[in-house]
Amino acid sequence: MLGQMMTQPLLISSLIDHAERYHGATEIWSVETSGGVTQSSWGETARNARRLGSALSKLVLEPQDRIGTIAWNNRRHLEIYYGVSGAGFVCHTINPRLFPEQLTYIINHAQDRVVFFDATFVPLVAALKDNLTEVRHFVLMGPRDEAALEQIPGLQFYDELIETGDENFEWPEFDENTASSLCYTSGTTGNPKGVLYSHRSTVLHSFASNTRDVIGYSAMDTVMPVVPMFHVNAWGSPYGCAMSGSRMVLPGPDLHGEALVSLIDKYGVTLAMGVPTIWQGLLAHAEKSGSKLASLERTVIGGAACPPSMIDTFREKYDVETVHAWGMSEMSPLGTANHPLAKHRDLPIEEQHRLRENQGRPPYGVELKIVDDDGNDLPNDGITQGDLMVRGHWVLTNYFRMEDQELLKDGWFATGDVATLDPDGYMTIRDRSKDIIKSGGEWISSVELENIAVAHPKLANAAVVGVSHPKWDERPLLVAVKAEGQDPTEEEILAFFEGKIASWQIPDKVVFVDALPLNATGKVLKRNLRDQFANVLME
Repeated sequence: MLGQMMTQPLLISSLIDHAERYHGATEIWSVETSGGVTQSSWGETARNARRLGSALSKLVLEPQDRIGTIAWNNRRHLEIYYGVSGAGFVCHTINPRLFPEQLTYIINHAQDRVVFFDATFVPLVAALKDNLTEVRHFVLMGPRDEAALEQIPGLQFYDELIETGDENFEWPEFDENTASSLCYTSGTTGNPKGVLYSHRSTVLHSFASNTRDVIGYSAMDTVMPVVPMFHVNAWGSPYGCAMSGSRMVLPGPDLHGEALVSLIDKYGVTLAMGVPTIWQGLLAHAEKSGSKLASLERTVIGGAACPPSMIDTFREKYDVETVHAWGMSEMSPLGTANHPLAKHRDLPIEEQHRLRENQGRPPYGVELKIVDDDGNDLPNDGITQGDLMVRGHWVLTNYFRMEDQELLKDGWFATGDVATLDPDGYMTIRDRSKDIIKSGGEWISSVELENIAVAHPKLANAAVVGVSHPKWDERPLLVAVKAEGQDPTEEEILAFFEGKIASWQIPDKVVFVDALPLNATGKVLKRNLRDQFANVLME
């Protein structure tokens, strides 16, 4: 016997319809490429999304055609998210920080038919254009620009395109498992790989992210996603905010600390989301400027392990709760978020603070386990380390347009992380499997060493890599960036580790550099450091 309840497909268009119907006047502030700020609303976003969906449907396109975006976090990009997917096409967000060869590969591999792009990227698109074999329409995200048209003959303009669309366009209905959006991994090894999300997986991901024990967007919140909209759909925030009716502040191209502090203070941002490197700049400017970040209530930090010292600074200096989270492109990206359980209220405050330092526990919809090298399950005792596996309602099954895949192992996806799990499901990333250091047969976590290093007041940033050693095969090397106006010695930095970790795990050497190499998503390129300093302990 079946239940006698209504069923409707879980479609992305239903999110923007809800936002328009019940939060139509709620403000969205957008920093444009010109540097100016425009104000729109969820109602205006919905109307322009329908105009765009209608206009795209008039072009020579097929359902499920991929439509690329090379753009910052702004109002037009938000409209594209909904107009493209809502009309039955696939919204393919493209990371402009990748190398031109990777961008060409991604756009051609995705078989994008249309590419929308911000004015910042006119030179980039002009240089790539002749190599993009499948693209039929290039659209500048703004009004008519004759200078851009000279560089890209046949260029169309977003503001003119949506004027050809119908504001009363009706969203089509289709199977909720239909593809909705496409993101490519940052391609640390080989070519980037595409992850194809569905309408169903995206809506379920939004429900989960809106729970109190994950992110918990609210109609009382003003949300600033600093994580780019081209990076795993800004962690799903454009969808979660529509579901909850949050105000949004879209920060545009300038993600330096000064610009972000200004936006937080001017628009009363209550929730901000980004990677640790972004918050380092924000905290440095807040300290320099004297800003109290008075409106900010919580930050969500993911993309890389968050140093405990950063969590301490947000909490103790600015009274801001930090939600440490973890996920992957392959997971839409939500995997875990760190919130306490009721039983933790009785712990001493120092233990409560330490508990918030790991990556947290999975919500309903995600399952985690750790396994040994032979694939055997390992205990969730908070001590045993193993390869982290995941499955769930918004986890991929295969990469897009890749043949002969054997991606899943008994229905589980191998994340490439080494982790521990405790009996309550709290997960601690010990390292990426390729970054963990094996010294004399014993494992050393580079993440743990980095967390200690960046807490030193005279360091701005740090990374730890394993390099060759004549006796121990591999030993940790600390590559550090000095804080502005500071000049610490190697001995001073190494002494900072004493008493915080076993003496045999302390790095053998410190190398000071002006900056750490970062990939297109802001993560440290440790392979570059390993190559550069491979023999520094052998000499």
